[in-house]
Amino acid sequence: MTCGRCRISPPGCGRPGATWHVGDLAWERFQHTGREHEWPTMLWAAGDATAAWGWADSGHLGLAADPRHPALAGEVLDWFAATAPGPARTVTVSSTETHLFPALDRHGYRRTAEGPFFLHMVMDLDDGLSEPSPPAGYRLRAVGDADVPQRVAAHRAAFHPSRVTEESYRAVRRAWPYRPDLDWIAEAPDGSAAAFCLVWLDEANLAARIEPAGTAPGHRRRGLARAVCLAALDAARRAGARRAVVSPRGDDAYPVPARLYRSLGFRECARSLGYRRSA
Repeated sequence: MTCGRCRISPPGCGRPGATWHVGDLAWERFQHTGREHEWPTMLWAAGDATAAWGWADSGHLGLAADPRHPALAGEVLDWFAATAPGPARTVTVSSTETHLFPALDRHGYRRTAEGPFFLHMVMDLDDGLSEPSPPAGYRLRAVGDADVPQRVAAHRAAFHPSRVTEESYRAVRRAWPYRPDLDWIAEAPDGSAAAFCLVWLDEANLAARIEPAGTAPGHRRRGLARAVCLAALDAARRAGARRAVVSPRGDDAYPVPARLYRSLGFRECARSLGYRRSA
């Protein structure tokens, strides 16, 4: 798990359809400040490698276990039960992570159809990308230190209400494996950030992850999200990424992001599955 300067990639993160990418961990861990005490975490090792980990957050478990060590999933669930002994506990996994299903079943977790779900989508960057074409007056460029206030303002507008702050975004920028050349904005004619796309590169698996991307409300329906995502993905391709992944909502209540990513060339390869255990 990525915490401070620790560089531990999640087991299986390079597989298409996996729940976690190393960029997810960095973004989720650092986008909010002051919540660290709410997030117990534990790692399991096999030799010199991390083979499993758990991240507890208010009764929900972030779970990963190397497919070569499926029994560790049960140990993570035992730890979670001791760490979060509330009346109900939940876990979200990917439909491709079948090695986790037996442990969830043995520990009393059952599939639930409640709430939204997410698609896991992948595209091959070796197939090439369309040329970004922002509307007249807008400029695509990477984010610099001086851009943090406007970058945060765009994020907070796009995902209102948001707890991302300038302090927390600077923490994101200090976290491994953040790269400023993969953090892009569409700059509006007035100099503000109109849209943004942050891409994370898993160098071990040559896999890039979009997390997050968005457009400020006053600039929507102009093709800016498409343009800035293409620019960021092209930067990731030039940095060595061979494929890209993204996980937008898949339910009918929030269909726009998935449509955008399909238009870029992403295809669905898995979906999230929710599990619940009642005490």
